[in-house]
Amino acid sequence: MMLSRSCISLLDLASGDMMNFPHTPRNLPRVITVPGIISDIEDESTSGELNISLSKPQERIIIVANFLPLNCQKDLESGKLHFSLDEDSLYLQMKDGFSAKANVIYIGSLKIDVELSKQDEIAQELLEKFNCVPTFLSPEIQKKYYHGFCKQHLWPLFHYMLPMCPELGNRFDRVLWSAYVSANKVFADKVMEVINPEEDYVWVQDYHLMVLPTILRRRFNRVKLGFFLHSPFPSSEIYRTLPVRDEILKALLNADLIGFHTFDYARHFLSCCSRMLGLNYESKRGYIGLEYLGRTIYIKILPVGVHMGRLKSALNHCSSAAKAIEIQKQFQGKRIILGVDDMDIFKGISLKLLALEQLLRQRPDLQGQVVMVQIMNPARSTGKDVQEVKKEVYSTTNRINETFGFPGYKPVILIDRPISFYEKSAYYASAECCIVNAVRDGMNLIPYKYIVCRQGSQTIDDALGVAAETPRTSMLVVSEFIGCSPSLSGAIRVNPWDVDAVADALNVAITTSAIEKQLRHEKHYRYVSSHDVAYWAHSFMQDLERSCKDHYRKRCWGIGFGLNFRILSLSPSFRKLSVETLVSSYKRTNRRAIFLDYDGTLVPQISINKTPSPHVISVLNDLCDDSSNTVFLVSGRGRDSLSGWFSQCENLGIAAEHGYFMSWSRAATWETGRLEADFNWKRIAEPVMTLYTETTDGSYVETKESALVWHYQDADPDFGSFQAMELLDHLENVLSNEPVVVKKGQHIVEVKPQGVTKGLVAEKVLSTLNEGGKLPDFVLCIGDDRSDEDMFESITTSVACSSSAPEIFACTVGQKPSKARYYLDDTIDVLTLLQGMAAASNSNPSCRREI
Repeated sequence: MMLSRSCISLLDLASGDMMNFPHTPRNLPRVITVPGIISDIEDESTSGELNISLSKPQERIIIVANFLPLNCQKDLESGKLHFSLDEDSLYLQMKDGFSAKANVIYIGSLKIDVELSKQDEIAQELLEKFNCVPTFLSPEIQKKYYHGFCKQHLWPLFHYMLPMCPELGNRFDRVLWSAYVSANKVFADKVMEVINPEEDYVWVQDYHLMVLPTILRRRFNRVKLGFFLHSPFPSSEIYRTLPVRDEILKALLNADLIGFHTFDYARHFLSCCSRMLGLNYESKRGYIGLEYLGRTIYIKILPVGVHMGRLKSALNHCSSAAKAIEIQKQFQGKRIILGVDDMDIFKGISLKLLALEQLLRQRPDLQGQVVMVQIMNPARSTGKDVQEVKKEVYSTTNRINETFGFPGYKPVILIDRPISFYEKSAYYASAECCIVNAVRDGMNLIPYKYIVCRQGSQTIDDALGVAAETPRTSMLVVSEFIGCSPSLSGAIRVNPWDVDAVADALNVAITTSAIEKQLRHEKHYRYVSSHDVAYWAHSFMQDLERSCKDHYRKRCWGIGFGLNFRILSLSPSFRKLSVETLVSSYKRTNRRAIFLDYDGTLVPQISINKTPSPHVISVLNDLCDDSSNTVFLVSGRGRDSLSGWFSQCENLGIAAEHGYFMSWSRAATWETGRLEADFNWKRIAEPVMTLYTETTDGSYVETKESALVWHYQDADPDFGSFQAMELLDHLENVLSNEPVVVKKGQHIVEVKPQGVTKGLVAEKVLSTLNEGGKLPDFVLCIGDDRSDEDMFESITTSVACSSSAPEIFACTVGQKPSKARYYLDDTIDVLTLLQGMAAASNSNPSCRREI
């Protein structure tokens, strides 16, 4: 059995077992890991030199985050660093959602600088004690990467703040971007040290590491990789202002599963993929999937939860009980409105203070009764904006207290110091209402923590003299711009910018009846307690495993350089059609049928000028002049256009309008697919299409003899796709009793008579040739659209019953899932292929048609 990479890793260095295994070089021949498929992953076995029996490897999950879930204290006398697990870290709490047998490894930075001489010693200690692998970034890189690019560019942009002027943020700096990429490479190097790419799962966290998926995918094509974004993802109008937008977007698409807290964030990401990369998504049995170069990248939408055990433990702690008693005495007879926020520009602290000011002005009777306790967590970054926010908060607080306060009463109590988790829990449990008024926030778990703490505990209840059977209540006022808002259906949702509306919401929150508060609390508690952090982590890992199940069923190729690297993943039986293979078969056969699509096959889809080039005409003539060939151009275009464009091709067969009209040569008459067809349905369909054209800028209607086509390629991608689905449904309803079919194609919606497909064209041509005793022994079919899939299927079934099976080459243009067995990259490849066959025909003069 081959030796797993996991045996030659940092973990084994830590255990001291490394000496048992000889060092092996990295570049070894590839080995077959699945029957019939050669693995692209480097294997470090010595192919039989070691006779070691290994049991099934333990499931390992590698969590990669900006910071490790560790606390650190420095001994002032000895200078020694003492580490402990951070029980409040989300990344540590995630373990509850994994299998008990799972081995979880953490990779991330420390929150302190470590001297270079001590880094190896610290790394060994953290690995042995905590399963943590530190990434020691240099102070310069750390500053430019985290405080620079992350906090000055990505964080503001993802929260909808554009650097319109220096006062509103820093302009894009490529030096900071380079530091961001360099830092991500350091994280990737650490993953490489511990990963067993065939077994381990890698879960990358948040916007600090958005290019890491590309670096990892480049090194291991089949790495099992998930990414979760804990911040908002902005709308495409905002995201597109980022100069490195393509690099980051393509990097995320190198993950197998991408997670977001809300559908809004996911929708914005998908819109960017559509507008910038031309990718469309679809729902597959409830899962949202993006098809990208043969890979399916799945989208996960699930808000993170809280750790119920940690909160309940805090509530039952004596420190929480003691603080709750203190709060009860301090605010006796008063109603507490609680706010807990980080000190940054997006939390809307000043806006909630203005709302309280408005409430006290409108309700003088509440003066002396209502107190807002605002806990301000330390800022995560430093800068001018944080100082200005802090200054504004203090200024507004002083004004409110001076205006509405009196001896023994302050309407606003600011707590601007680090406080323990137990102290916060006591405030949560004591507050009648909690307000989270952020103008933009990724998730924000403050409302969840408040709900759990309001449920109380025996220790808290005993300390406050509350009977166990007392109904629990809570009221929430939450901004509609935070991630947790959609999941809190019983909360009062507000626009934080509308100070009057927030003031009204606070009034409703404190005046709502007790039974209503109880019902809202019970509804929220049921959700929060069942959708905790363990549920979130377990659900994500389940979907990640499902997303990676096809890794070894497909062949993978890495394409592109640098951050443009991506993986092409195709079925083992789906491969590129080489000129050599095709021409070799072409030369040894005597009767050939060739079917060619036009748009997207002989001319690029994006080309405005659709007229065939002289080169295309020349190549087709060379093929048609070979008496062994029957060449058909099969297109959805009208017969007038096609016959005019290809008037120089005397022996070219043309099937226009998907085969409704057929001509075997320039001199032949046009055959009609269905002579009895009734086109009265056009009088119904055309006004409907015209209506959608008027309301969809960039769209137009193409009128054919047998069909009507609504084009929306030049319309807004999102709106055009939406209108196409509406038009499809509308036409199906109004034409339900007509002998037509309504189909959605590549940027089109088409109405055409029933029984008209490109597949029937191929069947008719092959059947006619067979009846004439000229059944082909070589069949080539090339196309790029959904309509061409009918031809690929038809040429296979049409010759299946023949005594001598011909050589069949069904080939799609573009690397995408298809019924074809072969693919070509683009129209250039198609012409190169046809030119190779034409050259073979020209080299054999005996096959030329008589003129």
